[in-house]
Amino acid sequence: MVMTMDVHVRELRYFVTVAEELHFTRAAERLYVSQPALSKQVRALERQLGVELFRRAPQGVTLTEAGTALLPHARQVLAAWSQGAAAMEAARAAARGTLVVGMSTSPGRGGLLPAIRSRFTAAHPDAVLRLRQVSWEDPTAGLADGDTDVAFVWLPLPDADRYAWTVVAEEPRLVALPEGHPLASRPEIDFTDLLDEPFLALPAEAGPLREHWLALAERGGREPRVGADVASTEETYEALVAGLGVCLVAAGNAPLITLGGVVTRPVRGLSPSRYALAWRRQDEGRSLVRGYAEACRKVADE
Repeated sequence: MVMTMDVHVRELRYFVTVAEELHFTRAAERLYVSQPALSKQVRALERQLGVELFRRAPQGVTLTEAGTALLPHARQVLAAWSQGAAAMEAARAAARGTLVVGMSTSPGRGGLLPAIRSRFTAAHPDAVLRLRQVSWEDPTAGLADGDTDVAFVWLPLPDADRYAWTVVAEEPRLVALPEGHPLASRPEIDFTDLLDEPFLALPAEAGPLREHWLALAERGGREPRVGADVASTEETYEALVAGLGVCLVAAGNAPLITLGGVVTRPVRGLSPSRYALAWRRQDEGRSLVRGYAEACRKVADE
């Protein structure tokens, strides 16, 4: 009997990572996903294939015969996909001489983009720069799908091993809230006082970035209350004004939402946010990628 299966590259990457770690929690940490989400995806793959790939026991995880048989082929598929994506990107770059810069919101921050463009075009006068706005559903701002060549992103990134980056700014996370909120009268707010507040959250597809802006690491295991999901600056502002929740925002992005009816306050007990220019490691040899990253580093150091 011939079975037709539509298995995604991501599912194979999850399977291979668990097979290498033989531990779901460690594999989830490598993949920057939650352990329950990883377990659910692997179970879904097993159901789709009609076999068990892992034996799960209190003393640990081991590969089944089916899992052992699949592993080398899954690795070959992932390697071939990576090589194919790199070859496609190299061909596209060679044909166009274009560098696509992704972002989910404008970097702002003291004219960062114009300064980088000026340095980059001075060194690469024949190159064409294109800016691409990407939905908040994609925390890699187009890098994961190959739609962008470099991208301004917030850390952490999913599948972080695939990328390299240079940090552009490290900024405190503020809390944005309606100006009539009871906590808005305070000059500074303890994060513990926000634990029971409903929070605005990035789309679920944002993965570890959603968790970062919900400050999961600082909640001591307490689940956040999500008042609404937001996918743009405009949606965030409207949800804040409507009183659907509060949200964390990097200091450099505060001007984007502190319009009428919204204020921001410093928060004690939170680690800072990190804004970075990122690119795929497989593209580090491309001169335009290297050139843009170097221009970015010089501007950030000024």
